[in-house]
Amino acid sequence: MTAAAPRVSDQGQPFPESTLTPADVRRHMDGVAAFLGGAANVIMQLSHPPVGYGVLESTVDSGKVTLHPLKRLRTTLTYLAVAWMGTEEDRRVYREAVNGSHRPVRSGPDSPVEYNAFDPKLQLWVAACLYWGVDDLYTRMRGPMESELAEEFYRYSARLGTTLQMKPEMWPADRAAFFRYWEENLAQRTIDEPVRRYFNDLIDLKMTPRPVRLVFGRFHRFTVTALLPQHLRDQMGMTWTDRDERRFTTLLRAISTVWTRLPPVIRAAPLNTYLADMRLRRRLGLNLV
Repeated sequence: MTAAAPRVSDQGQPFPESTLTPADVRRHMDGVAAFLGGAANVIMQLSHPPVGYGVLESTVDSGKVTLHPLKRLRTTLTYLAVAWMGTEEDRRVYREAVNGSHRPVRSGPDSPVEYNAFDPKLQLWVAACLYWGVDDLYTRMRGPMESELAEEFYRYSARLGTTLQMKPEMWPADRAAFFRYWEENLAQRTIDEPVRRYFNDLIDLKMTPRPVRLVFGRFHRFTVTALLPQHLRDQMGMTWTDRDERRFTTLLRAISTVWTRLPPVIRAAPLNTYLADMRLRRRLGLNLV
């Protein structure tokens, strides 16, 4: 039997494998980032029109955040938990479950753009948004990773796409290549009025009970604006001042001071909790998504 040929990137470069394990990654996970950055990351993902209209026009009502916000939160965070910290078997099982929800998500004859939830290029963009968001919040809260660890963590993060249909060789070969991909593609993202209205409802927590909106709505809009790249703030018509940036930096430092001193099992919550929930659901024969 001959050895398999080494994988190469789309640019013909060898694709290096990460030496990190889920246990290694768990020590660097800040579960609070999922709550702080979740909505902003959704906006980044959906700013790519085929992704945005795939969500906007989806007929899979059970997965709509506007109808089932808590269920959508569970399935999204479970995907992140499985991709980051799951075993290969966890990833296989969850891929099958997500595929079942994704099969109907494809453009119709009247759709303004063409899309298919199984398109690996769209999944690459979604994975890139997830990685960029995690890297951005990690740096804001803890400072930059040591360069060698940052590269290892980046290579490992290909799992954010390969847990679905993205091919490993599509993931840019290193962080420098990734940030070139990111800047080039971010500059092309546009948000039209129907998607902007959807985003504003999401930001203002319109899918939640009124008391929740009154208590958390303004803070949620503040954090979403803080964590969007400037290009997308412009697309959303948002303003962000130097004073706002100082306030947000102070907030993150306060959170980080407490969060980074907690035991790793607590710092990884709720991702580790959702991973355990997925495994329990599987054993009990319950729906995973």
